[in-house]
Amino acid sequence: MRSGGRDEPTGKDMSGGGGGDSNGGNPNPNLEWRFNQTLRNVQGLLKGRSFPGKVLLTRKSEPLNAHASPEHYQEFARRYSENDREDEYASSSIEAEVQGSGRTTSNANLQKTNILTPNNANAAPDAQGSVSGARATDSARIAKFTKELSRPAVILEKLRELSWSGVPPYMRPNIWRLLLGYAPPNSDRRDGVLARKRLEYVDCVSQYYDIPDSERSDDEMNMLRQIAVDCPRTVPDVSFFQHAQIQKSFERILYTWAIRHPASGYVQGINDLVTPFLIVSLSEHLNGSMENWSISDLSPQKISNIEADCYWCLSKLLDGMQDHYTFAQPGIQRLVFRLRELVRRIDEPVSKHMEEHGLEFLQFAFRWFNCLLIREIPFHLVTRLWDTYLAEGDSLPEFLVYISASLLLTWSDQLQKLDFQEMVMFLQHLPTEDWTHQELEMVLSRAFMWHTMFSSSPSHLAS
Repeated sequence: MRSGGRDEPTGKDMSGGGGGDSNGGNPNPNLEWRFNQTLRNVQGLLKGRSFPGKVLLTRKSEPLNAHASPEHYQEFARRYSENDREDEYASSSIEAEVQGSGRTTSNANLQKTNILTPNNANAAPDAQGSVSGARATDSARIAKFTKELSRPAVILEKLRELSWSGVPPYMRPNIWRLLLGYAPPNSDRRDGVLARKRLEYVDCVSQYYDIPDSERSDDEMNMLRQIAVDCPRTVPDVSFFQHAQIQKSFERILYTWAIRHPASGYVQGINDLVTPFLIVSLSEHLNGSMENWSISDLSPQKISNIEADCYWCLSKLLDGMQDHYTFAQPGIQRLVFRLRELVRRIDEPVSKHMEEHGLEFLQFAFRWFNCLLIREIPFHLVTRLWDTYLAEGDSLPEFLVYISASLLLTWSDQLQKLDFQEMVMFLQHLPTEDWTHQELEMVLSRAFMWHTMFSSSPSHLAS
């Protein structure tokens, strides 16, 4: 399976993205200039957050900069390899190079940009050897998180910068609560606020859920029945979620949220959004892999706290996308329209192919946005994807369009060979079951690059 999309975007408005010259010929001078300009723009516009994922851009056919000495390249590779690295991503071979614009790349820009260490024949020995230091680099990355979390008041912008490229699993519960604004940045207030919010959730459950059915309206009864039907369908291939206690927690969280948000109420798809929060909250109290977890190891108080944390995290997440779940879901329809326009700009051939065969983006992308892509990737990658989601904050809906475009165009070549029915089946059952973190990082990296390019020229996406 191919881990990335097309090497070179084919849309007319984007001739210089990130592909290598697959034919090995001399690169087009205009393409070369736009490639370098794109890299400079990405570095210049980061504004303090790390370059996403573990990949910049692949340029297999191009030699190292003729003006750069081996010592310069070794220093370049060393500085990048000191950035946020995780061992499981260190095996891929990617080259990147920023060529001269008359300006010296600053240390600050180097620290904002992540890159995989080269391991091809042209790489310097020091660069090749840096792969073996992945574990030490991972320790350095954890030290950065630890430093931020140990502050009397967490600087959220710095925490978002670190979290964009992934959060260490055992730190996720605390970091997610901070990123969502559920837990306050001030450490001396944090425990008190969490205790109060957890008690508030218990009161809400008592007021809205733990009441006789005779006290519910017809609409409330219908909503409760729908939730009860949907809960067993939530991540059905993960057996832990089928435990009766977990199902009851799902039901309480969803029903309580729906009653307290009457503008939207319960909408199918919101049940999927609870699952990452539940897994991360449970991981704070249960050790080992999820397959070995036992709900009986948790006290009623811990279960109550986990439920409360999931409820408030869900509430904070959906506060920024309320119109995604109100009547007719206009927010999602807006994102589908933007995705269609973006794909048309980036990859015109696949856009035309889909249009000629009568495939509407609503037929597949509506579910993508409704469930925030949870159903489109293996479940073990969901929490990594959500690290980036929560680091984006209020910009998540906008960035989700670019992630979806990057995911779709991973299979640009295959899609152009399919007819209508085959495309529908393909896009509703994406072949991602064997994906690892590497494929997900590629999707996120492309999405970030495209977002950076188009954010400074929004008229390119005007209809």
